[in-house]
Amino acid sequence: MTGETLGAQKNMNATQRLLHLVPRPVLRISEVERLIRVHRIVVPPLSRRTLYEMCETGIFEFAPREKLHSYLIYEDSFLAWVEGLSKKA
Repeated sequence: MTGETLGAQKNMNATQRLLHLVPRPVLRISEVERLIRVHRIVVPPLSRRTLYEMCETGIFEFAPREKLHSYLIYEDSFLAWVEGLSKKA
């Protein structure tokens, strides 16, 4: 391989590695509220304040946020919580 081809191959490998860095899907608090209500995960549905407290106490993992912005809950964290509820029942 020539030096030029080798350099292009290294750049392509770096690009391929970047494509494998998939961000974790997140859900807005309003979407979590809706899912709980529509699928009757918890009856009566949890209040928004309770959902905020669950984020603050570490029950839900959430994406880094600025102080004035709402929580973005990681989808896998929410699903793990739901799965934990079904194991307790």
